[in-house]
Amino acid sequence: MKEQTLTARTIFAGCRALPPGMRKAFFKALMILLYHFSEKNRLVVLHNLTLAFPEKDMSELKKIAKGCYRHLGIVAAEFFDILSMKRDNLSRWAEFEGLENYEKAHAKKKGIIFFTGHFGNWEFLPAVFAILYQPIHIVYRALDDPVMREMVDRVRSNFGTRLVSKGGAARKLVRLLGRNECVGILVDQNTAWQEGVFVDFFGRPACTTTGLAAIALQTGAPVIPGFTCRMKNGKYRFIVGKEVPMTQTGNYARDILENTQRVTHVVEDMIREAPEQWFWLHQRWKTKKTQAVEQSGIEAPQS
Repeated sequence: MKEQTLTARTIFAGCRALPPGMRKAFFKALMILLYHFSEKNRLVVLHNLTLAFPEKDMSELKKIAKGCYRHLGIVAAEFFDILSMKRDNLSRWAEFEGLENYEKAHAKKKGIIFFTGHFGNWEFLPAVFAILYQPIHIVYRALDDPVMREMVDRVRSNFGTRLVSKGGAARKLVRLLGRNECVGILVDQNTAWQEGVFVDFFGRPACTTTGLAAIALQTGAPVIPGFTCRMKNGKYRFIVGKEVPMTQTGNYARDILENTQRVTHVVEDMIREAPEQWFWLHQRWKTKKTQAVEQSGIEAPQS
């Protein structure tokens, strides 16, 4: 454990010591090499883009794919700048949009459910939010690589951000919301059919976590989206969206499905603005409805 911590700190210090321009050039070049030489990952990205944008030809899809890899290189390079962020220098990295939506949600004193996806520079979100307002409690799954985990957890927790392990998170989140805290949930990843519902995502059924909808229904906490979208000048639009209304009819299954669909549409709309800034390497449509039918013996949820 000590060896892993030392390795992580050495890598972190070395990367931070590089001039930002040199660091970005290095990571972008590294990611483009990965695009060309890692056929498996490249095919996953192109397959996902083909599913999401059937109207685009392959040349357009390859352009988006390469843009995605370059963007991920930039995100990796910028990760080492996060610890330098302070209230008086945030304007170097971001412009702000919709901050009044947070104020309105916070005034309800029911806590806030803050959702996002792996879009833009998602690692900026909890840091900026903590500097401007309050630390977020993030639901997460620990990274498999211990060195990467050490670096990421160090940065995420630096601003008071609390990491809530995915396993058994629901009860903790309910208690936190009861104390008017803010919790953050990523809602753009594939999940097992037992843990999600199938909703429409880019015109295809995608198994999506029901956790956000279930907690929102139980607590009545306002649900607001947040994103960072990289602009041409290199800065990010730090966007806090309007509260997403949660349907509560008394039909629990239907409410879960409708509310999960609603937040998924918000994420999709953001991705469509700048598709190269989403994490297309993830196998978003991996879980199939046929798996639910085969393994449960009952009809899979409908989108």
